[in-house]
Amino acid sequence: MRDGQDLMREIVALVAKDLTLLLRDRGGFFFTFIFPLVFAVFFGTIFSGSGAESRKLPIAVVDEDSSADSRAVIAQLDTVAEFDTQGMSRGAAVEAVRLGRRVAYVAFPKGFGEARRRMFYGRGPEIELGFDPSRKAEAGMIQGLLARHLSAQVGQLLSNRSSLRSWIHETEVSVDSSATGGGRRGALRRFLGELDRFTGEVADSTPGAAGDGGGWQPVSFKNVDVARVRSGPRNAYQVSFPQGIVWGIFSCAFGFGLSLVHERTRGTLVRLRIAPISRGKILAAKATACLVAIVGIATLLLSFGALVFGVRATSPALLAIAVLSAAIAFVGLMMLFSVLGKTEATVSGLGRAAMLLMSMAGGGMVPLFLMPHWMQTVGSFTPVRWTILALEGAIWRDFTLSQMALPCGILLAIGVGTFAAGLKVFRWTEG
Repeated sequence: MRDGQDLMREIVALVAKDLTLLLRDRGGFFFTFIFPLVFAVFFGTIFSGSGAESRKLPIAVVDEDSSADSRAVIAQLDTVAEFDTQGMSRGAAVEAVRLGRRVAYVAFPKGFGEARRRMFYGRGPEIELGFDPSRKAEAGMIQGLLARHLSAQVGQLLSNRSSLRSWIHETEVSVDSSATGGGRRGALRRFLGELDRFTGEVADSTPGAAGDGGGWQPVSFKNVDVARVRSGPRNAYQVSFPQGIVWGIFSCAFGFGLSLVHERTRGTLVRLRIAPISRGKILAAKATACLVAIVGIATLLLSFGALVFGVRATSPALLAIAVLSAAIAFVGLMMLFSVLGKTEATVSGLGRAAMLLMSMAGGGMVPLFLMPHWMQTVGSFTPVRWTILALEGAIWRDFTLSQMALPCGILLAIGVGTFAAGLKVFRWTEG
């Protein structure tokens, strides 16, 4: 019993020593505790305004009419610089808007082409515009752009003699076959005949004569509300704080790895071995101190994020599992860092290079969901990617326990494997 108490007392004393050294190092304290916070706030502020700066509006296009007119209008929409169009079925388009993959859908119902030929009489063409009610500004922009380009098409039609005469003849056929009353039909035929005669007497308009339709609109819009399913991060800080936590964890593990190299090269470990303290106790104390510091950093950042920026976990229990798994992984990396070279300069250079490369590939600098697919594949080989995925899974991805098992299991395997590898080749002296 006494031996157990002495063992715990010695380990606690060594843990206190390592934590005290960490707090006394002002530079190390800054990069371990303050810099990750600055990083999280800075990039969160940048990303919070990035959604409003997209250049193109992604819209789904539904062609239920499949007429020459609807195809011509869709072809015109494909050339509009402000639109990113994609043809879909109605069900797929509604689902794309509901899931937020498309801002809106534009549907050309059956009969659109026929209605467009009688735009000056009867019921004109109608376009269905489906959008999320919370994105009325984008929907209004889409409707305005559609009206502008359709009006320009009509202006081009009326300014081109051959196109106009062709439209007049098609309209005459439509009037004859319609249910329009005899008096109105006769008046329309007389008007169209005079318009055809007048058109034949004048030359085509010069380029640029086509207007934008003025106040008249060649098409009406039927707006349909599509309730969007809210998914993804609720604010930019839910993305940036997991990144900041990774940087803090990395800095902490890197600092403890350097301290182990320092103690080895300065002979501190040899002097500790002379004392009645075994090698296992020394390394256990170092690993425990690193683990406590990592958990403390993550707790500090998460608490600050929750209080100030609303970064709250959907499952605190899963968040605790994620933090502990990440801490174990980076404790193992700490041990591996300490054997990357014989001198502090070598370990420092290699460690910083590894930290930057793993952060860039694993999502520590650019959010995972914004990275190209090949980059996400490369990032799968870094502990940074799995740490961020585990933290995001507990904060905004709504992971279940089974879904959390994969990233946390990989982190635990990394921790055990790297710690064992580092321990095997550890050198107690410079030689």
